[in-house]
Amino acid sequence: MIRVASSDVKAALRQQAGAGPLRLERSEALARLGSERFDILIIGGGITGAYAAFDAALRGHKVALVEKGDFASGTSSKSSKMIHGGLRYLQQANVRLVAHSLLERQRLRNNASFLVQRLPFIFPVMMRHGVFDRRLSLGFSAALSAYDVLGGYREGVLHRKLSRDELLVHAPTLKPEQLINGFLFYDARADDARLSLAVARSAAALGAAIANYTRATRITRDTGRVSGAVVEADGQEIVVRASVVVMATGSWLRDWDGTAPGTDAPTIRPAKGVHIALPWLKIRNTSSLTFQVPGQKTPATITRWGDSVLVGTTDTEYTGDLDHVGCTADDADVLLHAVTSSFDTDVSAADIQGSIAGTRPLVARSNAKNTAEIPRSSEVRTDPDGLVSILGGKLTIGRHMGMQGIDAAEKVLGVQRRCRTADTPILGAAGYDEASFTASGGWEDHLAERYGTESRFVSQIMADDPAMREPIVAGQPYLAAEVVYAARHEMAHTVDDVLARRTRLRLFARDASDGAARRVAGLMAPELGWTPQQVDHQVAAYHEAIQTERQLLTTNTEAQA
Repeated sequence: MIRVASSDVKAALRQQAGAGPLRLERSEALARLGSERFDILIIGGGITGAYAAFDAALRGHKVALVEKGDFASGTSSKSSKMIHGGLRYLQQANVRLVAHSLLERQRLRNNASFLVQRLPFIFPVMMRHGVFDRRLSLGFSAALSAYDVLGGYREGVLHRKLSRDELLVHAPTLKPEQLINGFLFYDARADDARLSLAVARSAAALGAAIANYTRATRITRDTGRVSGAVVEADGQEIVVRASVVVMATGSWLRDWDGTAPGTDAPTIRPAKGVHIALPWLKIRNTSSLTFQVPGQKTPATITRWGDSVLVGTTDTEYTGDLDHVGCTADDADVLLHAVTSSFDTDVSAADIQGSIAGTRPLVARSNAKNTAEIPRSSEVRTDPDGLVSILGGKLTIGRHMGMQGIDAAEKVLGVQRRCRTADTPILGAAGYDEASFTASGGWEDHLAERYGTESRFVSQIMADDPAMREPIVAGQPYLAAEVVYAARHEMAHTVDDVLARRTRLRLFARDASDGAARRVAGLMAPELGWTPQQVDHQVAAYHEAIQTERQLLTTNTEAQA
């Protein structure tokens, strides 16, 4: 499909191409929060809040974004990392959600091209214990045809049937005695944390004041109308003045929604999902695969990320502490059992390289007994006092949810301006061409898939200092220069910010990342002005977090709750 850029997009391309590196200064953002008046204040720095801030800034509004932890530290760094239409929603006859998600998938492929890559997906048809009964193979083929028609065609490739031998080419460890044939179709994937961060930085490049580790504690009101919020940062309270407040806090709306007394609160039903990372050599897959989790209604996926595979997810009701969701031994055992049921491999808990656990912010009006049956659709509500809340949704439709939130905010403001995020590239995407950036491999290949056209700023750090070319962890691609860049330009505030979200070393090399924590802290210290005591504190905090993760993997689910 030929895509012609609009004049606005062409202008954005030229502006990004000629700009220097964007340097985020948290202290400057905090000063702005207390001294300026904003049109729109957004609470929540995941994908939805980030896109809402980007959208509002593109429309010309004066906007602020605050996040109580690090950007994307909640659900937006703990997803399946899939950008997809949701093939299983066709089984629920939710055609509209699938068609819209596929449209949003392609918009992300266009506007965040370096972070969102096409992903081949395989559904094996098995003699038993498959994702669907082999007698339904013809019906599944029809569903894939519908998926193509609804929007899958935009990738330029359609689904096709695979023979048993072709399946084994893509996944040689599948149990051959169980295989009949399979289907190959295409979706997309993204590093969810870096995508959220890149969108938030794109908002900042347009003038938005964004700050992490800034917790909103109270919505302020003047004569019955929302007037801003009180936030806490670095032990101080800041009163942020804004005409509209948009709540984009996902599952955390369950515990604090900011509504005025006497107002019905939004109802959120968090569903827990976990993933584990295993060595790729245990599976050796070239494509993502979907396979059945024994005893669960929803299937699992296994996707290659470098020399690891990510296996997930589970889908269970969650009523515990949203700030401390973890992968327990029970959770891991479910996924390990699913792997050994479908693959001829000997994986065990000792092979787990890392884990993540998060919650889905499901809208709770559904009477479904199982959270897997609740649609991942989104909605926006506006209270009489002008508080806007974004509910539900998923990573793929984050842009659309942000748009809906700003549309609602503009109604409160009494203005109406055109949304431009559908065809505006985020920072790093303007002028990015995958073939030219990644064809020859090496450092540029690695950097380009993480920073896009901004990779030149990271490689400049490497050119200036040979020590910056060394990997943070042996055998992993992440470089010392990326730590410096994260602290200098990406508002990384802790060692965990770097190892868990600016890179994914905590997920794919948990124990080795623990050993690298002091080196990472040492690289961050000159950029952030840390004292030796602060370096020690950062290393100890990261070590404690890793110890907690390890301990949870020996704890059953009931003990965690």
